[in-house]
Amino acid sequence: MKTILKSVLLLFLLAFSLQSCEDQDDVESPAALQVNDFIWKGLNQFYLWQADVPNLADNRFSNQEALNSFLRGYSKPEDLFQDLLNKPISKFPKGQAIDRFSWIVDDYTVLEQELQGTSKNNGVDFRLSYKPGSSTDLVGYVRYIIPNSDASKKDIKRGDLFSAINGTQLTVSNYQSLLAADSYTLNMVTYDGTNFVSNGKSVSLVKTTLDENPVFINKVITSGSHKIGYLMYNGFYANYDAQLNAAFADLKAQGITDFVLDLRYNGGGSIQTATRLASMITGQFTNKIFAKEKWNAKINQYYESEDPESLNNRFVDKMDGAAINSLNMTKVYIITTSGTASASELVINGLAPYISVIQVGETTVGKNVGSVTLYDSPTFGKANRNLNHKYAMQPLVLKIVNSADFGEYTDGLKPTYEQLERISNLGVLGDPSEPLLNVVLSKITGVTTKKTEEERGVALKGFTDVKAMNGIRNQMYLEKAPEGLLRALK
Repeated sequence: MKTILKSVLLLFLLAFSLQSCEDQDDVESPAALQVNDFIWKGLNQFYLWQADVPNLADNRFSNQEALNSFLRGYSKPEDLFQDLLNKPISKFPKGQAIDRFSWIVDDYTVLEQELQGTSKNNGVDFRLSYKPGSSTDLVGYVRYIIPNSDASKKDIKRGDLFSAINGTQLTVSNYQSLLAADSYTLNMVTYDGTNFVSNGKSVSLVKTTLDENPVFINKVITSGSHKIGYLMYNGFYANYDAQLNAAFADLKAQGITDFVLDLRYNGGGSIQTATRLASMITGQFTNKIFAKEKWNAKINQYYESEDPESLNNRFVDKMDGAAINSLNMTKVYIITTSGTASASELVINGLAPYISVIQVGETTVGKNVGSVTLYDSPTFGKANRNLNHKYAMQPLVLKIVNSADFGEYTDGLKPTYEQLERISNLGVLGDPSEPLLNVVLSKITGVTTKKTEEERGVALKGFTDVKAMNGIRNQMYLEKAPEGLLRALK
């Protein structure tokens, strides 16, 4: 292993070094410990809270054999991963967790596909909530149906309710196992104002490999002198950035006067895509800082010395060589719910120092930290991966703040105007009468509609949703670690 820098950065830039190891390179990790060795060394190098986990300390092990002895204590890589996290939600589920979002998989192909909007999916996007008066029983409601999915061919739609799978009541202890199956039958119910009652209907669903275009609705709503662009965007998947840019080209061509971005079911995704979306909404801030990254002390020290610009994400006017279609808005209306997370929150927070951001709906998740995919390779990138296994990690590696250095929103971003989604009247997405969109339109036009049923109906206590259940789809991530850092690790 060669020296990269003749400075205090030396230890950081040696990818497999341990601060106090003696002749570590002479003692390789046994084949049976390769995955565990990758997990420890990747987290020791990149993990955001590396300094807060004693077992990840640079001087924790005197040499490779001492590390091996520790790693032999874990027969399952997943258990080691969880034990090396800083108060993970798996061990601190009742509001005490610090790390709520780090992830590990045993097949990086699945991880890569999920991060780009491809998953094994039956097409029902849903939310699970507690039944009124219960702390264990759950009820689900359909938020939307993904086009070209198995569900799109079945008799199921937004607003439908279900409380059981294959005849078994959904609970906080069994929902994951029931919904993880490749095929199952939803047992549907109706809410009578007090109870959820079986209506005798059931829907059988089968999961297939499904690509979800996150540009779900793109339209213009005309109201008086206002031509209001409305975009419902459900995931920051970089593979669909061209479609996103095309949607903005359409809105721009129609000469919209106002813009509404619906992120209510968007669990996040690519930081690069979030930067591009913010640039499409604006256009007048090219090259100004949209967001800044803060890594652990070791990596920040390298960046600040060698490549400080890599810590900045700037507004852009081009995307893969093509011009970005920008709207030059000075005000944006953004719809959120308690399922709005990570890259969605980044857009809200990153735009706030530059333009007026009017948030309507519910308080967001509060994910101000980002991840990167780590592979078992000399640089932890995709090149020269260990072919003996397919494990990969998606650990939290950075905190992100806006140009004004604000990023403290772990309790979520609160709406300017609160409006809850209520099962008594979810409405039709994109329709001007849909409750959340209707509030936005009233703020734009100044025309207020009278209070309707949804403002009196039941708002269930949320438990989780399908994107949060699949932690891979509730991420804010870098496409890869910056090139300068990877080169330094070679």
